[in-house]
Amino acid sequence: MDARRWILAGVALGLLGGCASVDKMGGWVGGWFSGAPKAKPAELSDIKQTASLSRAWEANAGAGAPYGFSPASDGQAIYAAGKEGRLLKIDITSGRELARAEIGKPISAGVGVGDGLVLVGTAKGEVLAFHGKDLQPAWSAKLAGEILVAPTAAHGVVAVRSNNGSISLLESASGKPRWSQGFSLPALTLREAGSLALTRQALYAGQPGGKLMALSLANGAPVWEANVGQPRGATELERIADITGALAVDERMVCAAAYQGRVACFDARDGRPLWSRELSGFNGVEMDSRQVYAADEHAGVYAYDKERGINLWKQTALRDRQLSTPLAQGAWVLVGDYQGYIHALSRDDGSFVARVGTDGSRIRGPMLALDRGFVVQTANGGVYAFKIQ
Repeated sequence: MDARRWILAGVALGLLGGCASVDKMGGWVGGWFSGAPKAKPAELSDIKQTASLSRAWEANAGAGAPYGFSPASDGQAIYAAGKEGRLLKIDITSGRELARAEIGKPISAGVGVGDGLVLVGTAKGEVLAFHGKDLQPAWSAKLAGEILVAPTAAHGVVAVRSNNGSISLLESASGKPRWSQGFSLPALTLREAGSLALTRQALYAGQPGGKLMALSLANGAPVWEANVGQPRGATELERIADITGALAVDERMVCAAAYQGRVACFDARDGRPLWSRELSGFNGVEMDSRQVYAADEHAGVYAYDKERGINLWKQTALRDRQLSTPLAQGAWVLVGDYQGYIHALSRDDGSFVARVGTDGSRIRGPMLALDRGFVVQTANGGVYAFKIQ
């Protein structure tokens, strides 16, 4: 989709008294207002390949929504969706199609998998749940507000974020609401919501305005909140400090990145700050046992020591290539770009070790890790599984 796609309603930046949304435009915010040209992406140069990315299989789920769909897995199969309403169940080893559902309506967010369910969301605020076994409908729920990120399910509940500022928790068995919490929005926000992270202890949510929250599973009340981005500047555009993209959570810590803010990690129990570093990012963070990874708004890839936050390396050769969320996979860190290339970097120093192409369309959503491999979905709906050697 053209990078100059902007708006919802309200191009006038809230002049009518409400809040408005702007697209991040693939890492270039503000050019539509300022008249500045879109940055030219870096050209790819040859690399010495010391690892191999071999394609295991491919499928097609139909074109994705403007903000990107991502594949998901229950450990036995891969699930993928397209914006026109196609939902696929794919054999994790061979790529053979095991089941298909033609939903019959456009979907705006997918796919979430958990508790035996496959979940998607619509622009009309519908959460549609299907049985993972055969993709037959399980239940549906109607929420207020467009859904732009995949619902997440675990531990008997489904967590959903709507683009009107509300977060809801539903029962996995029935779709019955457990609670819904509304949060105020700044006058101007990015038109891309942050993913939710659901654990047994809490539901973690990065918010427009830069706050990271841990919400109680019992009633949705904030257990703690912390600042990742702090709105600052003279104009509403300058004051955007939204947390978008993926959060990284383990048993001890939760990490996030904010546009015009920081990458930061906090104690998962009480929100105590562990470390933070200046970084303006759109696509969230990734974590492994040693390091935290993030890409900034100009597609620089950074690795930080997980315990102390020391910047261990950065890779800037992909400047303005509109990268996906990094994926940590063994000795490698993987990112996809706007031309459908997947770049494998060394976890140790960020050097390029391999590169492979897909169908030429952008990789927006997070990639899915497999055993010594991964699955990626492109804007054109291509679903590709690769092995790493």
